[in-house]
Amino acid sequence: MVLLAAILAAAPVSQDTGYEDRLVEWGLAQHGRDREPAPEGKRVEEVLVASEDVFAPTDPYPLILNLLHVRTRDPVIRREVLLSPGDLWDTHRVQETERNLRRLFQLAVARVIPVKGKGGGVGLLVVTKDRWSLRLSNSFTLIGSLLQFLQLQLIEVNFNGWGQQLAVNTTVRLDTFSVGQLFIERRLFNSRWYFGETASLIFNRQTGALEGTSGTATLGRPLISLDQEWGFIAEGTWNARRRSVFRGASIWQLPYPDPSSSETVPLVYDVREFAGEATYTRSYGRALKVDVSGSLGGYSRQYQPALDEQAKADWLIANYLPRSENVTYFSGYVRAYPANFKVLKNIDTFELSEDFQLGWVAQGGVRWAFPLWFEASNFVELGASLRYRLYRADDLLTVTVAGAMRVRRGQETANRRFAAELSNYSPQFWGGRFVGRVLVDFKGNDLDNRQLLLGGSNGLRGAFPEQFSGRNLVLGNFEYRARPIELWSNWLGLVLFYDVGSAFDSVFSPTHTLGIGFRLLLPQLNREVLRIDFGIVFGGANPGPDRINASWGQITDLRPEFLDQPL
Repeated sequence: MVLLAAILAAAPVSQDTGYEDRLVEWGLAQHGRDREPAPEGKRVEEVLVASEDVFAPTDPYPLILNLLHVRTRDPVIRREVLLSPGDLWDTHRVQETERNLRRLFQLAVARVIPVKGKGGGVGLLVVTKDRWSLRLSNSFTLIGSLLQFLQLQLIEVNFNGWGQQLAVNTTVRLDTFSVGQLFIERRLFNSRWYFGETASLIFNRQTGALEGTSGTATLGRPLISLDQEWGFIAEGTWNARRRSVFRGASIWQLPYPDPSSSETVPLVYDVREFAGEATYTRSYGRALKVDVSGSLGGYSRQYQPALDEQAKADWLIANYLPRSENVTYFSGYVRAYPANFKVLKNIDTFELSEDFQLGWVAQGGVRWAFPLWFEASNFVELGASLRYRLYRADDLLTVTVAGAMRVRRGQETANRRFAAELSNYSPQFWGGRFVGRVLVDFKGNDLDNRQLLLGGSNGLRGAFPEQFSGRNLVLGNFEYRARPIELWSNWLGLVLFYDVGSAFDSVFSPTHTLGIGFRLLLPQLNREVLRIDFGIVFGGANPGPDRINASWGQITDLRPEFLDQPL
């Protein structure tokens, strides 16, 4: 272990001559072109595409595997390009083209390069590399020998090279398993319209009985370009199932407040959720973007304890279950930000390019729920968030704060929530970089009784799985990430970490853990790294083999959606 750490730390810092740059040189050679050092002000003569197979000669896999994969077709790549022959070269639109291409799951790499034109202008060369598209993708949470969550999806993300997604999937939890399907067409009939749908059947793992169904259907014209002036999305969802809340391997047993006994109540309840919403967005500006949205929607959320005793059911509803309600609403939302983007490497995905919007993002809105039918709720909800991201001297600092509340006539404000996150990626040095994140999440008069569980792989590595519970959370994650080493076009990195935090209702009592981990990037298969961590608690009890946990993505990926979607 010490020897491996020394090898990783001693690996030299590259000067942007790695994986992606080798692909760019390959793309230039494919078309026999040279770079154009000064493209600004020149007219685009042509759009060229150089698309590499999943497995290149430099990759550690047999090239015969490419016969099982249909490479992304040129028209799929060209339709994402925001410049056409005859346009003047625009660096901002070129960078946005790269960002749009990198959002396509089937592409591991996307770079846009100016090349010398044949008539005095400039050529636009798009260099891409496919990711394996027919895949058994997975998401999982493994703590010691306990497999808490496993999602397997046999998916073709690039059907016949046209970018369509078709999938069958199964999700295994401690109490249920589900089977389902998915279809997504990002460019319906080769237009800017999007269509997607999913549906699943949910079964009890012990009895095999059908317990519920869930699904979504979406149709719309999303905003995909800074120049696009309007967008529209309509979506419907349903979720009808039984839910059991686990702490570790067992259903959470809640202490029932009966002084005559030590009886507990399992946190198990039936869920019936149905929702629909249509949103229109008008987008203004380019250097400074302002998106104004209006929505009309409604939902019905009903939660019923799986108990026969009414007294216990009422207690569970009052203290732990989400609020049952029917709502129809209008909402208005505004989001503003400067269109200042930066491409960085070795932040979370090692050698692959990552896109970051720098500067501030301010967003907020109001939702008015009006009683359209019997027993429908009547309230006003307010939510807003502010983020500021600064990149200077290779240091990436991000601060985010968000708040929301529900206002009801003649009653105390409810669903008060405040969350904040501070994260920082230090400048790279000869041995790697330091990464730190502090997260707080506080709730007041929460009608939904949202409980946060912390421990194990979800932020406090080394502690017992879901050891801490409460409506509030304080968490700090601090890592030293050694400079990754390249192993035949794959990357391996070492991490030393220290976590501190807890979930609680009133009194914060921190738990401290530390440990070591590894990160593995397989760019032919995933943009996310595989995370494997081994942690221990110091000053407290240790959970034995459950110290080891594994999942996809960095620990900093685990954060409340509320920070980015406060309403």
